[in-house]
Amino acid sequence: MTAIKHALQRDIFTPNDERLLSIVNVCKAGKKKRNCFLCATVTTERPVQVNVVKVKKSDKGDFYKRQTAWALRDLAVVDAKDAVKENPEFDLHFDKVYKWVASSTVEKNTFISCIWKLNQRYLRKKIDFTNVSSQLLEESVPSGENQSVAGGDEEAVDEYQELNAREEQDIEIMMEGCEYAISNAEAFAEKLSRELQVLDGANIQSIMASEKQVNILMKLLDEALKEVDQIEIKLSSYEEMLQSVKEQMDQISESNHLIHLSNTNNVKLLSEIEFLVNHMDLAKGHIKALQEGDLTSSRGIEACTNAADALLQCMNVALRPGHDMLHAVKQQQQRFSDLREQFARRLASHLNSVFVQQFTQTLLQLYNKPYYLSVPGHDQSSTLAQHSVELTLPNHHPFHRDLLRYAKLMEWLKNTDYGKYEGLTKNYMDYLSRLYEREIKDFFEVAKIKMTGTTKEGKKFGKLPGGVYLSLNFIICLHGSSGKLTGSTSSLNKLSVQSSGNRRSQSSSLLDMGNMSASDLDVADRTKFDKIFEQVLSELEPLCLAEQDFISKFFKLQQHQGISGSTTNEAEEMDGGNLSRSYPSGVPQTISSEKDMIRQMMTKIFRCIEPELNNLIALGDKIDSFNSLYMLVKMSHHVWTAQNVDPASFLSTTLGNVLVTVKRNFDKCISNQMKQMDEVKISKKSKVGILPFVAEFEEFAALAESIFKNAERRGDLDKAYIKLIRAVFVSVEKVANESQKTPRDVVMMENFHHIFATLSRLKISCLEAEKKEAKQKYTDHLQSYVIYSLGQPLEKLNHFFEGVEARVAQGIREEEVSYQLAFNKQELRKVIKEYPGKEVKKGLDNLYKKVDKHLCEEENLLQVVWHSMQDEFIRQYKHFEGLIARCYPGSGITMEFTIQDILDYCSSIAQSH
Repeated sequence: MTAIKHALQRDIFTPNDERLLSIVNVCKAGKKKRNCFLCATVTTERPVQVNVVKVKKSDKGDFYKRQTAWALRDLAVVDAKDAVKENPEFDLHFDKVYKWVASSTVEKNTFISCIWKLNQRYLRKKIDFTNVSSQLLEESVPSGENQSVAGGDEEAVDEYQELNAREEQDIEIMMEGCEYAISNAEAFAEKLSRELQVLDGANIQSIMASEKQVNILMKLLDEALKEVDQIEIKLSSYEEMLQSVKEQMDQISESNHLIHLSNTNNVKLLSEIEFLVNHMDLAKGHIKALQEGDLTSSRGIEACTNAADALLQCMNVALRPGHDMLHAVKQQQQRFSDLREQFARRLASHLNSVFVQQFTQTLLQLYNKPYYLSVPGHDQSSTLAQHSVELTLPNHHPFHRDLLRYAKLMEWLKNTDYGKYEGLTKNYMDYLSRLYEREIKDFFEVAKIKMTGTTKEGKKFGKLPGGVYLSLNFIICLHGSSGKLTGSTSSLNKLSVQSSGNRRSQSSSLLDMGNMSASDLDVADRTKFDKIFEQVLSELEPLCLAEQDFISKFFKLQQHQGISGSTTNEAEEMDGGNLSRSYPSGVPQTISSEKDMIRQMMTKIFRCIEPELNNLIALGDKIDSFNSLYMLVKMSHHVWTAQNVDPASFLSTTLGNVLVTVKRNFDKCISNQMKQMDEVKISKKSKVGILPFVAEFEEFAALAESIFKNAERRGDLDKAYIKLIRAVFVSVEKVANESQKTPRDVVMMENFHHIFATLSRLKISCLEAEKKEAKQKYTDHLQSYVIYSLGQPLEKLNHFFEGVEARVAQGIREEEVSYQLAFNKQELRKVIKEYPGKEVKKGLDNLYKKVDKHLCEEENLLQVVWHSMQDEFIRQYKHFEGLIARCYPGSGITMEFTIQDILDYCSSIAQSH
């Protein structure tokens, strides 16, 4: 505890000019885990302040920290809980009651005693000490504590000065001269008093004797005062003499001040002039570049860019106060404004011309002549544009590369004249939207032709700038044809699917797909559609990304930078992709989100992508609704890729919207299949066999598993599986109940066996429960059919033993049954003779033929059923033998055929058929 006390004094109280008098280790009542210390302290300066301080260890346990302090004058009651028994608990009543438990009773008593003494010494208001032993309040605290309370504080308050060596020696000599100095202090004090009186008298006499010397001293002082007066007179004369010199020095100082002020003003004026000249002077070369610079060559563009930047710096220079009042500055600013306006107008005109030229040249290169595919008998050199034949979109990189040379000038135009910048943006979107619309529509036309194998001829486009008419003539031969061209003048969205050979129009519902079953679908066509659809998406993605990258670089939309002039916090919405806003005259505005502007520009430029994709999806769905599976997987992958790059981009948003359409088609495909199952009708004259929708579910599942392998939208397929398989189960039971030609158990057994085999082969994890259910249904109906078909092949014998079992059930002992008249041994022999081996084999042969008529060949369950019937017959035979052995013991009665005979009969019947 002493070490802790020293540490607290050193680390906490000495820096605060306090001395630690007493300490106790405590914890709160009921919370003995967290210990702390209560400390009684006094300040070392007057007026003395007495405090009770709570100190605890830090969370890391490295040092102590002061947590709470209470003034002792605020302490009302000290409750020691018990004045007789030792109790470590005590309460301190400040503004509220604080309950403590000391680590030991000794520490508690010492601390309370210290509080009592501090109260007696420093406080007028007395603290109420309850349940405290009176002996504790009277006894002294330990020596170290006592010194701190009783004497230490007096040393801090009284100004004590230690005796020096001489004073100490004099006191010792004086006390040695008086033998009773120690034994009789009063006598010694009286002696000292008498000697002090004698000394005082001698001192007064000495003062009176020195009066003559005092008079002499006074005279000397008078003479000194006279000398001082003379010196003052001389100093006054000197001061009058220096007065004129002072006036001259003041004049010189004032002149120097004026000269310094003039020099300072000249330096500041020169600095202002240099600032204006350096920052508001545009080089002649820059002026010439702005007025006449060549905007077609790379060198001319670079010169114009540098000149535009220099002009912008001159215009945006931060003028100092008062500069705007200068006439020359106003003239220069007006000149800069004229140059800016002139160059902005020239730059906007040139860029508009570049847009038109690039647009016209691109269309002329693409569409202003007829193209032909390779057709037998035609030896033409020009073919359909390479991008159309190979289903590729044209590359706009050269166009972008040429325009990117003007990117810095576009940024300058954006920061100086937003109206012209916006006009250029709108013109660019207008031209590019028409160009892309033509390219994308032709691209999708070719994609549709490749999907369907049909042609479209004689498409004419609108009028281009300059009065040029463009046309596109396609003459495309059908896949697999021998030079004979087939054409269609109707829209590709309304084309029926053409076929060659024995292929017919197909649809992929599970029961009736375009009047053809799913087994007639050509897998190669689906694979071709998948490749074409993937190629379409693969071509659109880089096209959109390249255009978006170009827009952000060319129009400087990748950075959120302010525009000179006043700004607004809200950007108006684009109407149909137009960048139209209402601005005050000559005041450009800023845009709240440049990412939104990029997305809106992309929406304007590529406004035809989403409808064209939807049309292509509709066509693919019309060709074969199973194509929705391919489209869902491909579209989901591309949406996921686009969202990883930028979830809010135009490409991500567009593909996401189209994905919704694809998902709806997929859901519609599933719904149609379920509807077809519900409406299925089975012929009453023929046996059912494997139902068409059961076989087609197998085809659908096999196709879906191959398509959705490692796909992002696997969850959608799993949900569709659950819906389809439940519908298949319901429809199978419905058909089985309605079947007249084929027994219900056969329909259920065969179809659920097929379903179980399919699910076992495909291993679809989400259908594990349905696989078990299908197996259970197959097993149950197999057993039911076997029992129903087999019946009681030994009918009379079966009736006989049923009577035997009834007598036993009535309480007759088994060995006594033979004494019953109707069930004696003679009657049993008569019944057994009616079933010789020949008759049994004949009955089994008829049963085999009956089962063969019921079962279908596709599922090949005849041998399984026959083997189950054989087992059931043997089970009945063993039951009869057991009854004979128990009820007719020792009679020697046996059946006229054995189990081996049954096995031979069944084997020979199966082999003969």
